[in-house]
Amino acid sequence: MPFSAPPPASGERYALSASLDNARHLSSLLRAVHFQDHATCLATASGLRVTVEDAKCIQANAFIQAEIFQEFSVQEESVMFRISLSVLLDCLTIFGTSSLPGTSTALRMCYRGYGYPLMLFLEEGGVVTVCKINTQEPDELLDFDFCSTKVVNKIILQSEGLREAFAELDMTSEVLQITMSPDKPYFRLSTFGNAGSAHLDYPRDSDLMEAFHCTQTQTNRYKISLLKPSTKALALSCKVSIRTDAQGFLSLQYMIRNEDGQICFVEYYCCPDENISEAEL
Repeated sequence: MPFSAPPPASGERYALSASLDNARHLSSLLRAVHFQDHATCLATASGLRVTVEDAKCIQANAFIQAEIFQEFSVQEESVMFRISLSVLLDCLTIFGTSSLPGTSTALRMCYRGYGYPLMLFLEEGGVVTVCKINTQEPDELLDFDFCSTKVVNKIILQSEGLREAFAELDMTSEVLQITMSPDKPYFRLSTFGNAGSAHLDYPRDSDLMEAFHCTQTQTNRYKISLLKPSTKALALSCKVSIRTDAQGFLSLQYMIRNEDGQICFVEYYCCPDENISEAEL
């Protein structure tokens, strides 16, 4: 649905302006990283990145490429601000989370620059709502420095395989142990809960395995409480890339296809559990 609200007054210059025919494409991705109240938004010519962190141990990034938007304009090299993600989601779904068949909520998003609010113009069925959300100074974000040259092991799974694993493993366990190896068991998920130890193995030739690139055997443990927020993105995704570096830092990159068939990505970075000694492995 084209947006019919009047354009900004002539002479007004926005550091960031973007429009979407269907605001649900944006709200569903933002819900996938909504495990803390505030997020840092970074807009560049390539698109919008929304980052959420918790306790300097986990970071989630939602990437919305510029091509997803009907209009996407950034007047500076980069535009960055912090915002309440809860308020932003409430505004994006102001007409409700489920539209009638054939209808959608159109969105125009404008940000004038440092110190100004983020303005949302939302239209559905000829009704326009204007929201102004205060922005804040962005926090310094963790740099997990997860470049491809530092990746030790990487696999790509169909998401249904990981969804089944999380359903079968004992989530009373405090940690999820991940083993990745060029030899058996190749890819193993383990929990240590009230019912005892549970292991789930994926052979490298499994139908669910789309790519397998493991150079050395690694076994790392991660707090399940830190990984649980990523299940929101897992539920939306069709594929997941699982990577580790030499220090055991974990990257989960989810490929998400929206209703229009467009591809977006949500990525989670997680620190290994430092309380686990080598002897316990």
